[in-house]
Amino acid sequence: MQGGRGRGITWYWTTDLRPEGPLGRGCKRGAAGLGDSMRGPWTGRRSWDWPACARCGQPCSCCSPTEPKETGWNFQLRLGEKGGDPRTSDLIFRKTSGIGERLTLRAAVSYRWLGIASFGVPEKLGCANLPLNSRQKELCKRKPYLLPSIREGARLGIQECRSQFRHERWNCMITAAATTAPMGASPLFGYELSSGTKETAFIYAVMAAGLVHSVTRSCSAGNMTECSCDTTLQNGGSASEGWHWGGCSDDVQYGMWFSRKFLDFPIRNTTGKENKVLLAMNLHNNEAGRQAVAKLMSVDCRCHGVSGSCAVKTCWKTMSSFEKIGHLLKDKYENSIQISDKIKRKMRRREKDQRKIPIHKDDLLYVNKSPNYCVEDKKLGIPGTQGRECNRTSDGADGCNLLCCGRGYNTHVVRHVERCECKFVWCCYVRCRRCESMTDVHTCK
Repeated sequence: MQGGRGRGITWYWTTDLRPEGPLGRGCKRGAAGLGDSMRGPWTGRRSWDWPACARCGQPCSCCSPTEPKETGWNFQLRLGEKGGDPRTSDLIFRKTSGIGERLTLRAAVSYRWLGIASFGVPEKLGCANLPLNSRQKELCKRKPYLLPSIREGARLGIQECRSQFRHERWNCMITAAATTAPMGASPLFGYELSSGTKETAFIYAVMAAGLVHSVTRSCSAGNMTECSCDTTLQNGGSASEGWHWGGCSDDVQYGMWFSRKFLDFPIRNTTGKENKVLLAMNLHNNEAGRQAVAKLMSVDCRCHGVSGSCAVKTCWKTMSSFEKIGHLLKDKYENSIQISDKIKRKMRRREKDQRKIPIHKDDLLYVNKSPNYCVEDKKLGIPGTQGRECNRTSDGADGCNLLCCGRGYNTHVVRHVERCECKFVWCCYVRCRRCESMTDVHTCK
């Protein structure tokens, strides 16, 4: 929103909230559907309620009029200390009723950047046309050369999330709304992005880790001018042990710094106790993802000497593969800590008898228990496990007994036809046989 200084200001919507803006694109009326009731002049705190669709949970009127409006959004404008100066005022979006107040829209919008993963060459579109919030766009304008790394970070995080949970009831599936909505207008993970569950914790951690990993790799590859190798390790080592620092150590500290600047949203800019708890939880999980990258840094060495005698070794620090980082975060997910939904001076465990046990910065935290992923829930965008392929002989998470939630499974035979036993014939073609095989495929009822 924009306006002038002084009292009695007429505020109006900017392109982000008009029908053609990211939050209103594809809708009939965007945020302008609130009508003229949001226009000034007025001087105090004002609040408006706007129903949203229970199916997609988005504050727009894209959906059919028959859709139940069980989820809504509440808009509040709080004037700053300088009267109506928009630079000191705060526009607050809050999800209400139905699903319950989960997270301010502003915090959820900060993760629209994940939509960059679907763009081939994001730098050609320019910062203004990418699904970024205002802070991210400003950082993008100052550092446009980081766009390929941002895209790669989003791709790494999404790919690893899918890989780690491919056999689970929640399989890190991207919502249907995110695949059809233009330019990242809809959150990529839907309900899980703002639910405050263990799944939310993993998403935030793995995405922050992915951004650290991609930016650091780009620095080490020499793709950027303001960062390169970690120069703090130069000219060090141990002469008595016959090794010294050299080569190109990954500058993970720069990657962590950029990840914090790009992703972390200040808690002081939010209102409401539940919003502050969820935002504090998300910031902690962002940092836990970054700590996972730093924790798994390893030292590689190369020997120098006559006939491979290894008289002297040159060593450097390098990041682990992102798959290894994903495994560590999955372990943290399995041992994540539920925290109290009431925050005082710091976050604390929910169970009173465990509150003396400290929370470490690499722990994953969550507030709300996970929903039932076994059964489809259209309100929350949960597809359920019906139709998922399972392993009949496995006792793990991919086994039909666990994945199908005790409902049983269907078995059908699939015929595979492929070329096999290929041989090169002179001259000049390849002759192959046509091989067929039959496989039993089990899917959840």
